[in-house]
Amino acid sequence: MAAKSAATAVDWTKIYTGLGLDKTTLTSLQSFRARHSTAVSKNSALKATVPQIDLSHYKNVLKDQQAVSLAEKVLKDFKAVDYDVAKWNDVVGAFEGKAVIAAKETLSKIQTESSSLQTTLSNIQDARPFEDLTVDEVAKARPEISKAVETMVKKGKWSVPGYREKFGEFSLM
Repeated sequence: MAAKSAATAVDWTKIYTGLGLDKTTLTSLQSFRARHSTAVSKNSALKATVPQIDLSHYKNVLKDQQAVSLAEKVLKDFKAVDYDVAKWNDVVGAFEGKAVIAAKETLSKIQTESSSLQTTLSNIQDARPFEDLTVDEVAKARPEISKAVETMVKKGKWSVPGYREKFGEFSLM
């Protein structure tokens, strides 16, 4: 009974949305949940459909009364077998360990990405309008632009390929 209450106490929506798990972990959790619910429904269906055997009917129908008495004895002596689930606990524990490691890795990735995005957001909010920037400030922020311009000047290229097609002819009017 304790297993049923533990299974119903899990808040799956919080796990799926609140922990920031990666796709593989979520997929594994969802398949585990589906297998669990399938097993529970099959178990309850089997418990509900325990057949009742009417041995008196077979005593009247069959000629071999010894087979019927043997079947009756087997049914009386039958006892359900309890299975040791300790090995499955190890499997679940290993799965849990992998899930925890994957969750920690995902959490660290998310935290790194979040801090990077916060830095980018603060840079965007603190940035001056593009019109107020000087050429020196742009060159300082993106040194590869200065290198590209120097290379073009050394090679005698005074126009950027594709500029006129994209932006049209420059005019001062």
